[in-house]
Amino acid sequence: MLTSLGRPARMRYLSGSYEVMSPGDHVICAVTGKRIALPALRYWSHEFQEAYADASAATKRYAEKRAKAEI
Repeated sequence: MLTSLGRPARMRYLSGSYEVMSPGDHVICAVTGKRIALPALRYWSHEFQEAYADASAATKRYAEKRAKAEI
């Protein structure tokens, strides 16, 4: 369990990669609110510019957006 995470990073999410705009050691999952250490970041959306804690959170967000016809 990661408990000593400090400053959040500001990111620009790209298709297949991301760019750190402001240094930090974590981002926040847009669905769960969980902190995600940058080395553990595996899921994000370049369309929505959001990070996700896991595949389940990413799937949930896409379903929400599809239901609202935002995608």
